[in-house]
Amino acid sequence: MKTLTKAALIVLALSTAACTRPDRFGTGADGAGAGAGTGFGADGSISDPTSPAYFNQTIGDRVLFQVDQSTLTAEAMSVLEGQARWLLDNTQYMALVEGHADEQGTREYNLALGARRANAVREYLVSRGVPVARLQTVSYGKERPLAICSDETCYSQNRRAVTVISLGGL
Repeated sequence: MKTLTKAALIVLALSTAACTRPDRFGTGADGAGAGAGTGFGADGSISDPTSPAYFNQTIGDRVLFQVDQSTLTAEAMSVLEGQARWLLDNTQYMALVEGHADEQGTREYNLALGARRANAVREYLVSRGVPVARLQTVSYGKERPLAICSDETCYSQNRRAVTVISLGGL
């Protein structure tokens, strides 16, 4: 029995070690092909205007909402203008708009509010020329808070819609 246990542990250790190969996603030792399997192309650098990192940090991937509102603010529309231009320039990307809410209210209410927020963003992007076929929405309601505390500083960060981009299909 001890031999069988030792053999099983050795097989387990070897199979786990095989999973740590640096080229398991098709990357060479020099890191070529980084990002394979992540849904992101380009070099991922913030200095590359076609990269998701540039979109997230320079353009902005999220907009905030007021309490119990799905109406876009002027600041939100400014961010979405940039998102629309980026999506029109980088047609290989799809976008998933996630709607979120703060922890106040019922789960059902916040799921519906998150859906209205995500739809408001999608409709704005479509109005700026982004094809509806490249956009999807999902609501997480209050299930995925960005900040966790029971005061306005956290609530205001959680009332948001986030545009998540990926190559090709979603």
